[in-house]
Amino acid sequence: MTGAGGGEAATAPTGWQSVVTMPRIWLAAGLAGCALFGGGVALFSGDPLHRLWGTSAGIAYALAAIAVLAWRNRDRDTTGIDVALAILVGGSILVPLLWMVWTGHGEPEVGVVANSATTLIKHGTPYKSAKILATTTDPNLYNPYLPLMAAFGVPQALLGHGPLTDPRVWFGIVFLVVFACALRVAGAKDCVRWALLLTVSPIIAFELCVGGTDVPMVAFMCLGFALLWRPGRSNAVAAGLALGIASSMKATAWPALAVAFALLYVRDGKREAWRFTAWSLAVVAVIVGPFAVLRFGALVKNTILFPLGLASVKSQAASPLLGHVLAQTGTLGHTIVVILLIGSAVAIGVSLLVSPPRDVPAATWRLVIALAAMFVLAPSTRFGYFIYPAALVMWLLLSQAGRKSAGRVHVQPVA
Repeated sequence: MTGAGGGEAATAPTGWQSVVTMPRIWLAAGLAGCALFGGGVALFSGDPLHRLWGTSAGIAYALAAIAVLAWRNRDRDTTGIDVALAILVGGSILVPLLWMVWTGHGEPEVGVVANSATTLIKHGTPYKSAKILATTTDPNLYNPYLPLMAAFGVPQALLGHGPLTDPRVWFGIVFLVVFACALRVAGAKDCVRWALLLTVSPIIAFELCVGGTDVPMVAFMCLGFALLWRPGRSNAVAAGLALGIASSMKATAWPALAVAFALLYVRDGKREAWRFTAWSLAVVAVIVGPFAVLRFGALVKNTILFPLGLASVKSQAASPLLGHVLAQTGTLGHTIVVILLIGSAVAIGVSLLVSPPRDVPAATWRLVIALAAMFVLAPSTRFGYFIYPAALVMWLLLSQAGRKSAGRVHVQPVA
């Protein structure tokens, strides 16, 4: 292909090379902001694990910023950026995570996942019975996750505690692989590097090192919406499988099913929408169904009553967001929170009926709004839950940038 004047068309930098064309001061400023976040966590958090991560990651972000400024990249040479990325992998993930794994430290949810796998292997269910829970005051005996989450604890349950069996290691591996696939399916370039960059950002790295249960699920949510970008029966089925997997880990993925259904119904027709729904619900039925039939009381008490603050023991998730603050005021406040939570779900449902999203970006933003509202109003909540909307937004922006740059060319005139 030739451009005007007989010159050859030169494609614009795409994928990872587009980072090199950005002003280095912008990259350094972003990394400096991450360093300030890490430093703030190290200085002001009351949790020693958080402070450890903040110290290690803050230093890594600062060193990466210096590397970006000091390394003079040549045209389309990404070496300097790759060096900064290597520093970030070491300082924001490997050092704090391996230390925590080696010393057996982690937030309670890591132990909950590991113990649920042990319970599943020994007793055929990842949940303590309603009878046992009625006599306990330990919130960590509750398992608020759906059955598929226990799979991440199986290596530790079978092989014992170690650097390769900790659930967080598998949370991170699954996130990196699935998120890279989500970027590739959506049309982004250099998917592994971009996935790795998001993994080492505070959005994912902080959550992954100290707990990590939300990390793999959000990757499958991104993959589900990536598969919906192109109409077609096979994509609807694949998206149903991906979102069915996410919905079998935590109930917080369920709003994604409603948003995806609305998108397919208005864009591809009711046949594709119901085909998607059938496949996603089939996955949930296969994974969750046996426990709902055989251990219904335990499933409800662990995964519904406990997260809503309706069990005899309260969840330790207690960030000072609106829902938690109101719930702490007493029975009336808790009732108001539950009503507001139900009301927000109804409002989102009405919006999907009245003005359904007609493309994947619109659907993603609708899901982001729904999840943010749910986390703000939940009686048992924490700031870490906001990795869902944050990761979805980052995936969407990277995907849109990749799709736009794929068709863009610059014409190089002849001198």
